Amino acid sequence: MEILFVCTGNTCRSPMAEVIFNRLCDIENTFSISAGLSIVPNSKISKNAALVIEENLGIDISTREAVQLSEKIAAEADIILTMTDYIRDALIHYFRGRNYKIYSLNEYLNIKGDIIDPYEGDKYIYNSTFNMLKNRIEMIIEKLR
Repeated sequence: MEILFVCTGNTCRSPMAEVIFNRLCDIENTFSISAGLSIVPNSKISKNAALVIEENLGIDISTREAVQLSEKIAAEADIILTMTDYIRDALIHYFRGRNYKIYSLNEYLNIKGDIIDPYEGDKYIYNSTFNMLKNRIEMIIEKLR
């Protein structure tokens, strides 16, 4: 099963979610990838996102480049989880006929609200986003079991 995490630029939340999910998930043949709704070409993971992932999971993602969401990526995913309701609504509009597998991450867990966007924030806000994502991803893995 392929889980696709989507945020705006694929430099903060969705790549963090991808790495956290892939580190924590022990369900056979289940993995995640991530992409952005509107990336800046040649952009890389944010410095603080890479730092928080390295400190918490011991994984160096400092050279990771942003991935632009495409029809092919969306088609191959079994579940698409967005960081906000706005992004979910945009994807439902762009990928008509795939709405059965598109949810905001919190909606998938019956939780209200969006995942905090740490973009241009300090390490504290990135840690807060990491902790929120880790908590939600543990819940997702449990739900998938």
